[in-house]
Amino acid sequence: MDDAQITHTYSSSTESGSPADDSDNSQLLIGESLIPVRERKHAGTTVVTIDGLLKEPLRLKEDLKQGCGGQLWPAGLLLSRYMLEEHATDLVGKTIVELGAGGGLVGLAVARGCQTDKPIYITDQEPMMQLMQDNISLNDLSTKVKPALLDWGTPSPAEIPEHPEIVLAADCVYFEPAFPLLISTLQGLLGSDTICYFCFKRRRRADLRCIKMIKKLFNVTEINRFSTCEGYNRENLFLYKIQSRQKSKE
Repeated sequence: MDDAQITHTYSSSTESGSPADDSDNSQLLIGESLIPVRERKHAGTTVVTIDGLLKEPLRLKEDLKQGCGGQLWPAGLLLSRYMLEEHATDLVGKTIVELGAGGGLVGLAVARGCQTDKPIYITDQEPMMQLMQDNISLNDLSTKVKPALLDWGTPSPAEIPEHPEIVLAADCVYFEPAFPLLISTLQGLLGSDTICYFCFKRRRRADLRCIKMIKKLFNVTEINRFSTCEGYNRENLFLYKIQSRQKSKE
């Protein structure tokens, strides 16, 4: 994506493969045959600056061997950019959890470019755990970012905050059978004071059904006042602020 100033340093080898499809949705592993086709890249390392917003670039391994979460996608770049532009100085004292982190772009970008003083938990399924750990180590962010296993629709692991102040979710809308599990996870994580920044690329009509389901259960506000909003909307990328309908303690 042009807006996100990325330098690619790919290896010559091509990685392929995906986790097997599991008919038990409570432990959902996503089969590639059920996912809308998205542009694929070779395995390698990507250097990310987000148009210079990251003074010290991130180096991120991309590897699709364990599934499509192993690649960078436009929604993650947009959410990273938004957080760096709009929330660089107001995250001190806040607990942060990223859902469906894949290689961990958003959480790592926030750790690198925003002021934080609590661990950021990047979460995904078991196949992504090694990639998340590799990218944390590659960027020397092990004191600021922690990987955690979180299967949507199951109880959150004990190590992550029960109701974090900030939840980050990028490109989590792409596989229709997982929509109820994603929403269940949001219901469990979002407390009365939680704000979820939720970014997705609309690829199919079913994606809008997921957003409609979320709007029925939560307070949802579209975020459309930031520097490159119009350009992203033209690419069917949308950014929302999602909050519980419970009343805040304040």
